[in-house]
Amino acid sequence: MTDRIVKFIHLTLGALCVVLGFIGVFLPVMPTTIFLILAAFFFTKGSPRLRQWLLDHGHFGPGIRAWEETGAIPRRIKALSITMMLSSFIPTLILRIAPLFLGLQATLIAIGALYILTRPDA
Repeated sequence: MTDRIVKFIHLTLGALCVVLGFIGVFLPVMPTTIFLILAAFFFTKGSPRLRQWLLDHGHFGPGIRAWEETGAIPRRIKALSITMMLSSFIPTLILRIAPLFLGLQATLIAIGALYILTRPDA
């Protein structure tokens, strides 16, 4: 592939991640930060100017920089993430979903929570 095509693909993926992150600001089931971290990654080759805009953003920039530098997640975000995971499990219990799916969901939540808890604090 030519450099222009690679740059276009990275720019497009970065823009898509920004849009998904923006949607995540308003929908509690959509993550915001991970999409913005991905956008910063894609903008590295697609648009360094847009990457810098993300890093300089007053609200999202510090979290992106903390993740890139140390893989850190702020304690408040850790608590919110795990609370949301557990909250998503409650409807499964109320609706009496089949034990197989209940176990699968519980396992995935446990893995996700463990990963979040093992990241350094920002």
